[in-house]
Amino acid sequence: MGRRWKVAILCHPTYGGSGVVATELGMVLAARGHEVHFVSYAAPHRMREVQESIAFHEVEIVDYPLFRYPPYGLALAAKLVQVSEDHSIDIIHAHYAIPHAISAYLTRTILGGERPRVVTTLHGTDITLVGSDTAFLRVTKFGIEASDAVTAVSEWLARETESALGIARPIRVIPNAVDAAWYSPERRSMVLRRRFATDDEAILIHLSNFRPVKRVEDVVRVFFRVQRELPARLLLVGHGPERKRAEEVARELGISSRVASLGSIDGVAEVLSIGDIFLLPSASESFGLAALEAMSCGVPVIASRAGGIAEVVADGETGVLCEVGDVGAMAAAALEILKDRDRLASMRSAARARALTAFPPERIADLYEIVYAEAAGAGQAAVGEGGDSRRGAEVAEKG
Repeated sequence: MGRRWKVAILCHPTYGGSGVVATELGMVLAARGHEVHFVSYAAPHRMREVQESIAFHEVEIVDYPLFRYPPYGLALAAKLVQVSEDHSIDIIHAHYAIPHAISAYLTRTILGGERPRVVTTLHGTDITLVGSDTAFLRVTKFGIEASDAVTAVSEWLARETESALGIARPIRVIPNAVDAAWYSPERRSMVLRRRFATDDEAILIHLSNFRPVKRVEDVVRVFFRVQRELPARLLLVGHGPERKRAEEVARELGISSRVASLGSIDGVAEVLSIGDIFLLPSASESFGLAALEAMSCGVPVIASRAGGIAEVVADGETGVLCEVGDVGAMAAAALEILKDRDRLASMRSAARARALTAFPPERIADLYEIVYAEAAGAGQAAVGEGGDSRRGAEVAEKG
């Protein structure tokens, strides 16, 4: 390994994809000898253990009567200035453009000098929802263009960013990683499985934040068709605005007794590992981290052909991709796999193998170390100069 970096990681500390990815990356970097400082309003959810080279700095938000809404972006910048000075931070790695990239830029401007450098990683809704909103478009574009290096988690998201925001600067694609030791078929517990299903019943699983874009009604309707033809159960994991509607649809279809709504849980890997099919019928996905975690557990994925999902799920090998909203095709695909034990076993093996070879944390960390070096001026060229801005994805795929 080359230089050891002092990195401040900005992320949303929630169950969502960007927070998960940022936390997992930070833990891998710390294990490799880098000094990692998480800066947020709460400790990241996925911090599973305390490491000597990891620190958490809470952003304190003072609710002055003058402010109708507390200015989190400014509070974050103020904390970042303090952390950067106290710990000589080299790199601020902002996961999610708004407000993190702007707070990082403000910090760098206040401090002046060569450090810290700003690396911004785009995850999806920071571009497709927040960033493309006319109220935030110019601010988001500024934050991206003012960063010293920019990465995106999929080819699709990089193209969408360039198109929607008119970004001309290079965007390097570095896919998300999965901890295959944690998300593993070996976590499969028959004791846990029998809490939800009998041995002759298939288990279908959906995991998300239950936002409208996840199309959770389609999840329930796909399951309705599947359970008419073979014994099956559906597990809904996560919490969000559409969870209640999913439960209502299950009642309307008369299948509530076959649907377990688990909410937000800590043992996600254990639950995923007992599944037979993972359902992800989203209208859009910048990457599809939940699908990758399911694949790592050896669970084939039935998903919509939307956004960056096709860069994760190998259609026909590790799962099946269908058009958005095509409940019939998704149900047919699930039934075909579940009724053919040899094909199910083959897909389980292929899903696990793809997670291991294409998305390992160590290789993804290698790519971020290269970006840090280039952003800091320690590399031979700035990110994207004289090379392909998509190189990260190619390196990850070569395995």
